[in-house]
Amino acid sequence: MNWKKTAALVLASVFILGGCSEKREQAQQMLAQAKEENRHEATTFAMDTIMTFTVYHENGEQIMTDAEQEIRRLERLLSVTMEDSEIAQLNANAGKQAVPVSEDTMYLLKTAKEMEELTNGCYDMTISPVVKAWGFTEEEHHVPTQAELDALMPLVDNDSVILSEEDQTAYLAKEGMAVDLGGIAKGYTSDAVTKLMKEEGVESALIWLGGNISAIGNKPDGNPWKIAVENPLNTEDYVGLVEVSDCSVITSGGYQRYFDQDGKRYHHIIDPAMGYPSDSGLLSVTIISENGTKADALSTALFVMGYDRAVELWRQSDDFEAIFVTEDGKVIATEGIADQFTFEGQDNDFTYETVTR
Repeated sequence: MNWKKTAALVLASVFILGGCSEKREQAQQMLAQAKEENRHEATTFAMDTIMTFTVYHENGEQIMTDAEQEIRRLERLLSVTMEDSEIAQLNANAGKQAVPVSEDTMYLLKTAKEMEELTNGCYDMTISPVVKAWGFTEEEHHVPTQAELDALMPLVDNDSVILSEEDQTAYLAKEGMAVDLGGIAKGYTSDAVTKLMKEEGVESALIWLGGNISAIGNKPDGNPWKIAVENPLNTEDYVGLVEVSDCSVITSGGYQRYFDQDGKRYHHIIDPAMGYPSDSGLLSVTIISENGTKADALSTALFVMGYDRAVELWRQSDDFEAIFVTEDGKVIATEGIADQFTFEGQDNDFTYETVTR
């Protein structure tokens, strides 16, 4: 791991004295300073993305080592490109035989099937052969022919993912099928790392897994974390800041990965119903939720389904909030996060509104 350690000073003790407000304020400042002095930072590369950690704990260096080991463990299970991963083995045996899987893989496969049902197919892990045809798996981009897509679309079939919890096995019923948990695995990984860090005593940390952000507690000064929502038209800028504590903030957008061919731009979020990059009228969707696994899948699914259907799904749910950036220049926040969101997109001709239940 490429460590970027700042300070690792341990404060022996902090005595918080009762009495006047001045003493209380002084004690709070001392506590915040103690946490700041125990700040540790690290950067690593895994799951095909850059990951960074900011942890406030006297044992932060060891905790980040433990976190990296957990990430590597999950990558070895869930990677679609590592030949010996459980997912790669599952794909290699499509139409042939069931393969044994770990509890982590079984849980994610089950969750992915549930998310397909919840989103009416807008999230579908079996889109993998189509994504590969567009060249996004190996980053060898090209527009597939309609004949290629017609041959592959029957393989996009969530019902043909057969899971046996009794035998702890998974089976893809059609030869040529493949699953890719990339649209949910980093969210699950952020949940796993968050759980690990909390169990090791971390009360303040920020985990950044390639755009999937998870916050533990508040900042050392007691204030919420401020997370920027990128401007999809200019990634050096942002359309707003959202204040969060103990939750994940996950964004999906066509601006993140794309290629141009014959004067047209094609992005990586493929509509499972069409086999083509989604054309839903949205530039990005940001999900805020305590459940990073679900937030990861929802950010993709809501982007595919478009604003109107996305809002209807939000209205039927109570475990996530969302911020939408639309192609016609609107930034729209759901009411549950509106008080924690500061709009900053007016200088770039965006307008802002909220949507209620």
